[in-house]
Amino acid sequence: MRKYKYKTAHRIIEINRSLIMAVLNVTPDSFSDGGSYNSVEIAVDKAMEMIAQGADIIDIGGESTRPGSKPVSVEEELNRTVPVITALRKVSAVPISIDTTKSEVALKALRAGADIINDISGFKIDPNMKNVAAETGAGSMLMHMRGTPQTMQNDLHYDDLIGEIKSYFNDIFADLEKSGIARDTLMIDPGIGFSKNVEQNLQLINHLDQFLDFNVPILLGTSRKSFIGKVLDIENPSDRVWGTAASIAIGICRGASVVRVHDISQMAQIAKLSDAILNS
Repeated sequence: MRKYKYKTAHRIIEINRSLIMAVLNVTPDSFSDGGSYNSVEIAVDKAMEMIAQGADIIDIGGESTRPGSKPVSVEEELNRTVPVITALRKVSAVPISIDTTKSEVALKALRAGADIINDISGFKIDPNMKNVAAETGAGSMLMHMRGTPQTMQNDLHYDDLIGEIKSYFNDIFADLEKSGIARDTLMIDPGIGFSKNVEQNLQLINHLDQFLDFNVPILLGTSRKSFIGKVLDIENPSDRVWGTAASIAIGICRGASVVRVHDISQMAQIAKLSDAILNS
C-alpha cells in the first residue's frame, strides 16, 4: 500500500497501514445506530471501547446524512458534538474527525480538540469551510456527492462514472489550492451510497485504484450500507457485517488507506490481514 504523512490541525498522522475510522453518531436518526449514543458519558465510553477494539480515528457526527434525512440547526449540531469531543479529548489523544457540512460546527469542534473535517459535500454546501480549513490547518476529508442528502439520489446518471468523479475532485483541488490549503492535508472519499446506485457503488469499489493518481489518501465508507443489503438481501443494517468485510478487503486491495466502519474489531482484523497479504 502507499504511505502518506497526513497533516491535520494538531498532528501528523502517519499512514503506513490501513487505518480504521470508527463511526460515532451522536444523532437520534442515523440509519444504523441512531439514538444509541445520545449522552456525553455514553458516547465517550463507546469511543473508548472503539479505541480498545482497534479504532485509529473517531469520526463524530451530529447530523444524519442518510438519504432523505432532514438537516438540523447549527446550535443543535454543536450541542450534540462539541461536548463529546471536549470530554473525549480529556481522556484520549486519539485523532478525532468532525463529520459536518457546517463551517461553524467544524471550527468549534477543531477548537475543542478535533483534528479533521469530514465533509460529505466536499466543501460545497458551506463554502466558508475552506476558510476554516486554511486557517486551522485541519485535515480535510472531501467526499463526492451531488446535491444534499435530501436530493442526492435524484440524479444517478453518469456518462463516465470514474471520470466524472475524478473531474469533481480535480475542480475541488484547484479551488482549495487557491485558498491556501495544502495538498498533504487532503483525503478523498468517492462517496459510496451518495448519488450512486448499487451497480455504481460496486464499480467504484472495484476501480478505486483509479483515484490513486491524486496522490492523497483514499477514504472508503461502505459500512452496513444499503447496497450491501440489496446485493445480499439483508434488510437489517447491523446484519451486514460480513458483506461490509468483503467490500473493505477489496477496497484496501484497490488502494483505500482509511476505512470508515461501525464494526471495529471485525474490520480491524480484515484490514490487518489485507495489509499482510498486500505486503507479502
